[in-house]
Amino acid sequence: MELKTLIKERRTVQLFEDRPIPVELIQDLLDTAIWVPNHKMTEPWRFVFVHGDGKQKLAETARNLAGGRERDPEKRAEMGRNTYEKMMSVPASLAVVMKENPNPAVREEDYASVSCIAHNIGLLAWEQGIGMVWQTYGYIFMPEFREMLGVQPGEKIVGVLHMGYPAKVPTPRPRTPASELLTVIG
Repeated sequence: MELKTLIKERRTVQLFEDRPIPVELIQDLLDTAIWVPNHKMTEPWRFVFVHGDGKQKLAETARNLAGGRERDPEKRAEMGRNTYEKMMSVPASLAVVMKENPNPAVREEDYASVSCIAHNIGLLAWEQGIGMVWQTYGYIFMPEFREMLGVQPGEKIVGVLHMGYPAKVPTPRPRTPASELLTVIG
């Protein structure tokens, strides 16, 4: 598939078949995805792949954190159940973790590079028939969630990529043509 076609046909997928993704396939995707521009080659990224039995630990942690500000215990419990079921329906999750450089300029450049990796993963996965949704929910900042994934002080979770073979592929949503967003000087 041409890159242009791949970019335009990729979709954010949130409903997955109950089919595992081999760790070897994830490793292969990552070996390609990391070929991004990275100023000064800091390579601040690492990844945590959660699948199989690990899904339950991730889902339990998210369930316990769901509805944290909700005062009504019944609503909080319902939010927890819904979160648990949603997390368990995802065949695999890939946390994209970035070491945070103390220099703000380098940190911004690193964040851009790591974001490119996440996007590359999505394109490479789509090429293999795997869909994903890039999540940046509030749990990524909570100590319990970070601890469950082994995220250390000085590291940032850029996102958690929920991945699987699509049970349903959404229809494309229209995009604003670039010609309406482009300013030309010259």
